[in-house]
Amino acid sequence: MRIVILGSGNVAFHLAQAFSENKIGVSQIFGRNGKALKEISEHCNIPYSTDEMMDADLYIIAVKDDVTAEISRKIIKEDCLVAHTSGSLPKEILEGNYRKASFYPLQTFSKSKKLNYAEIPFFVEAENQEDQEVLKNLASQVSENVMDSDYEKRKYIHLTAVFACNFVNHLFARAKEISDGQQIPFSYFLPLIDETVQKIHEIDPKSAQTGPAVRNDERVLQLHEDLITSKEHLKIYKTVNDSIKKMYEL
Repeated sequence: MRIVILGSGNVAFHLAQAFSENKIGVSQIFGRNGKALKEISEHCNIPYSTDEMMDADLYIIAVKDDVTAEISRKIIKEDCLVAHTSGSLPKEILEGNYRKASFYPLQTFSKSKKLNYAEIPFFVEAENQEDQEVLKNLASQVSENVMDSDYEKRKYIHLTAVFACNFVNHLFARAKEISDGQQIPFSYFLPLIDETVQKIHEIDPKSAQTGPAVRNDERVLQLHEDLITSKEHLKIYKTVNDSIKKMYEL
C-alpha cells in the first residue's frame, strides 16, 4: 500500500517515525514547510515535496484542524482512501471525491520527546468495513491498542484528553511561574508530579485526591490566597479549589 503523509508538524513527524520504526513504507511526506519536511525526511528516510504530491492508496492528513478541509482539497485522486488525524473533526470535513476516514492517535506529541508507539491508543473510523480493516491493520502494526470509534465517541475522547493533558500541563506551567518567581527549582516538584500521575494507574482519580481543598482546610487555603500576587494565579487557585469542594460536597 502506497502511503503519503500530509503535514510537517508534531503528529506528522511521529507518524512518519512510527511507520519507519515498524518497517511500514511511506512514499512521501508532503506539505508547505520545506525546512520541517526536510528534517522529517532526513530523520525517517522518506522522500518529501512541497510541490507535487505522489500517487497513493492512502493519504493521511496530519495538520491543524482549521486547515484540514483546505488541505484535503489538494487531493484530487478519486480511487483512494483519505484519513485525517484529528480527534475533534468528523471524517466528513474532508472535501473530495474519495473514501473518507479518521485515524486518531490519542497522545500528546512533541518532536523532541521520544514515545513508545506501541502504547498509544489509535481510534479508527471509515465509511466501509474494508477500509476500516485496512486502517486497523495499519495501526496495529504500530500500536497494541487499536479501536473502532465513530465521531460521536471520538469528540468526547478528545474533550477528555484536553482536561487530562492540556489543562494539566497548563497548571504545570503556572506552577513553574510561581516556583521561578521565588527562585525555587521546578525539579523539586518532579517526583511529586510523577507520583501523582503514577498513582492514578492504580487508584481512581477521585479517590486519589489530596490537598487543602479536599480536607476543607480553610486556614491553608486562605494562607495560599494571601501569598498569591498574580490575579491570574489567584483566579485559577480559587476556581480549581471550588471545583474540588463541589466534587466532594464540602
